[in-house]
Amino acid sequence: GYSAEARAAAILEGLGLPTHVHQDSLSTLSGGFKLRVLLAQVLASAPDVLLLDEPTNHLDILSIRWLEKFLREFPGPAVVISHDHRFLDNISTHILDVDYQTVTLYGGNYDDFLRGKQEERDRREKEIASREREIAHHQQFVDRFRAKASKARQAQSKLRLIEKKSDSLQSLPTSSRRYPNFRFEEKRHSGREVLEIKEIRKAFGDNEVLHGVDLTVNRGDRIAIMGPNGIGKSTLLKIVMGDLEPDAGAVKWGYETHPGYFAQDHQEQFESPDHTAQDWISSFCPGKTIGFIRGEMGRVLFSGDEADKKLEALSGGEAARLVFCKLAIERPNVLVLDEPTNHLDLESIEALVDSLKQFDGTLIFVSHDRWFVSQLANRIVEITPDGIRDYQGTYEAYVHDCGDDHLDVDTVVIKARAQKRGKKASSREDGSTPDDASDRDGARKKKKPKAESAGDTARIRDLAGRRDVITGRIEASESRIEEIEGTFADPGFYEGTEPEEVRKLESERNELLTEVERLVAEWEGIEGEIERLQ
Repeated sequence: GYSAEARAAAILEGLGLPTHVHQDSLSTLSGGFKLRVLLAQVLASAPDVLLLDEPTNHLDILSIRWLEKFLREFPGPAVVISHDHRFLDNISTHILDVDYQTVTLYGGNYDDFLRGKQEERDRREKEIASREREIAHHQQFVDRFRAKASKARQAQSKLRLIEKKSDSLQSLPTSSRRYPNFRFEEKRHSGREVLEIKEIRKAFGDNEVLHGVDLTVNRGDRIAIMGPNGIGKSTLLKIVMGDLEPDAGAVKWGYETHPGYFAQDHQEQFESPDHTAQDWISSFCPGKTIGFIRGEMGRVLFSGDEADKKLEALSGGEAARLVFCKLAIERPNVLVLDEPTNHLDLESIEALVDSLKQFDGTLIFVSHDRWFVSQLANRIVEITPDGIRDYQGTYEAYVHDCGDDHLDVDTVVIKARAQKRGKKASSREDGSTPDDASDRDGARKKKKPKAESAGDTARIRDLAGRRDVITGRIEASESRIEEIEGTFADPGFYEGTEPEEVRKLESERNELLTEVERLVAEWEGIEGEIERLQ
């Protein structure tokens, strides 16, 4: 009906498909627009549940903003896989993390998840360190008295305690996260003026996308080129790199400039898809040894048999990492990147940001990833239908000064919310077990003769009974401590438990640890007294 058609039109508009293409055949649309239509079809069907796999791919920034608003207002549950840091921050209420050989649910958005995951890891590491200190303390006692026949029973009791603690002590699994080691180094510095663009015009049929662009790029600039899809961002980069002829205007590269290009359709660079990844990289470094080539590929996670993969079999992320490997080998002093994060996972994006921050050359890039832009840009060039807006400054400064946020949603609200969000209280560190005062006192006292009277024998029997009772209390307390710590380690415990209950369990655990230390000291004192009387 009419309402369904109006809803579909609104969703298509929100996802960046202009009204004049709504009635066009799918076969006439670009690949990116076809994917938007498929996404619009899902959203327009009024589903009860949404399952979205990388929904921001091929969306421009304005469309991502619209999708964020749609998802925040969506009444049902939505499960989203995305590599867009800011997008996850803006839509998520929970994060499911697949790592350390398990799946863990964290409450909050992506930034909350990063903090929570680190705090949880730190807490578990402290617990293991505390257990190891306790075991080492008990082992010292065993080592000190192992050789004494009179201490055999005491040492055996201690060994049982050590075995019980050691059996429950498990090392933390290593992370399954894999971070590539991108490295971009200049062959040599370029001249001060890197690139001059003069009066560039380009039209496709009747649609003129570039209307006389003028731009000068200087050494050290980190330029983010922004604007909605179809405005000509990728077209401008293709003209700059000589892959596309302008209708008018000129491009002039400066002295000693050596540009390296990451194209949005970078897989088209693989001219022989039946070749292997190693074959392709080898073609860019003639004369280099296999060891050098394998080493460079290993940096971007192509190790072992992965280097022998056919180019046609590479995933989008693998193909992107391979192109970055090529750029690292070529050592350009100007990097021109068109949507470099499109197929990368979050670990690769973070590694790419770190490496680009270390790059001493000039950076020109197009990206719809707002976090990526905010981390790298020191100059914003916005392409509009009326020309370009050239802002000398960071993304945050651009947003503040222009008052028109093209990359974010409700910036002020999100910032205020983030500032209010306090860091959760850190796990308490357990104190180390105190020294054995009874042993110190016993060492200063003069040793008495062995007991021969019936009174001494009865006293030893009474002390042995008390020692066994204390041993049972120690084992019971340690069993309860293990139970509490197992509860703490249960995935989702902190998200599904009231803070007051968490505090009660932490308090009980700390009291039990103190009680165990007191009982162990009393146990050792009784053992010393029995030895004195024997």
